[in-house]
Amino acid sequence: MSTPTSTEIVQHAWQEFASGDPGRITAVFTSDAEWLAPPRNATARALDGSHHLIGRDRIVHFLTVEFPSIFVADRKIDFTAFTAAGATVVVEERMRATLMNGNHYDNDYCFIFELRNGLIHRVREYMDTRRGEEQFAATQPSSTP
Repeated sequence: MSTPTSTEIVQHAWQEFASGDPGRITAVFTSDAEWLAPPRNATARALDGSHHLIGRDRIVHFLTVEFPSIFVADRKIDFTAFTAAGATVVVEERMRATLMNGNHYDNDYCFIFELRNGLIHRVREYMDTRRGEEQFAATQPSSTP
């Protein structure tokens, strides 16, 4: 059996994220992993939490408990590109979902995954923070006349 490429490792990790299974997600991160997103991004603000998650257990909690409490339904990710250089993989994607307030969410993302010994050691996440904020804050049109 051949050793998986960096891109294959990250693609597999996305499958594990989608499973929602804490054990499967735990298995793709180093124990000291970090996940960094822009400060005061809409998701972190909605959770009254941090944009910088430190440690595998904290990241797994975010992905399995907090993330689904914000993006509650119709989650869909379309990958645009995977680009790898050594142990670094850049992922471009579009995510759509229904938010906890009923609003539709649609935003583009760029993730930079840094691997160590075949596991994710660091994730740097970038998105259109203004667009995200607008979608979290927007009010749904009233269904009554």
